[in-house]
Amino acid sequence: MGIRVAAAGDVHADASRRADLEAAFTSLRGNADLVLLAGDLTTHGRPEEAQVVAEASQLAELPVFSVLGNHDWHSNRADEVNAVMEEAGVKMLDRDWTTLGVEDESVGIVGAKGFVGGFPGSHMPDFGEPLLREVYAETGREAAAIEEGLKAIDDCDFQVVLLHYSPTLMTLEGERPEIAAFLGCDRLAHPIADRCPDLVLHGHAHAGRFDGTIGSVPVFNVALPMKREFWVFELSADRPRAPEYALVG
Repeated sequence: MGIRVAAAGDVHADASRRADLEAAFTSLRGNADLVLLAGDLTTHGRPEEAQVVAEASQLAELPVFSVLGNHDWHSNRADEVNAVMEEAGVKMLDRDWTTLGVEDESVGIVGAKGFVGGFPGSHMPDFGEPLLREVYAETGREAAAIEEGLKAIDDCDFQVVLLHYSPTLMTLEGERPEIAAFLGCDRLAHPIADRCPDLVLHGHAHAGRFDGTIGSVPVFNVALPMKREFWVFELSADRPRAPEYALVG
């Protein structure tokens, strides 16, 4: 037995994207068991933009789970964006976790936005001005939430981590090295390496690489330009941490 996880990030919804998003979500019927959205649901973080993707998501007729991205915070109306998505039936995860039954299998999902902070050679330090140290602390809170969530879903048959920011430099290959500190942080990877979930998905890195790993854990950057397609990952107990995947749409 296995499960099929449809995923996309950085859909950047506004009125101009309605037709594409409706086609993409409709294409998932019969082709997936659940849908994960890796943040940047909107273009500028406006509730009316969230309404576009919220309404489109209902066309999949599947359970949908999502995290917010940096674009969804831009207008400082993230609570309203969350409310629009929840009203449409989307389960929003913000340093949170949830479980789902698919046939006879249990799926645990840990969701967090993640945050900036950098990677070896470009780490932001826990030193200096209070504002800079607060950035460091915020990333620490995101990492702690991933750790707690993975502990909570430890007994699920399949465990998935959903982020916006990248936890590994591997999926940032292709991005400009000088902006790596703003695309994610390897501190997010520590609980993943320790707890070894089956799948990690993130967005944000539009010019990055699709696949990477954290130890034996597969990591996929689903921010790569979406038109009318979702990536669908098939997880199987017969292939631990080795999902098969294809574009659907």
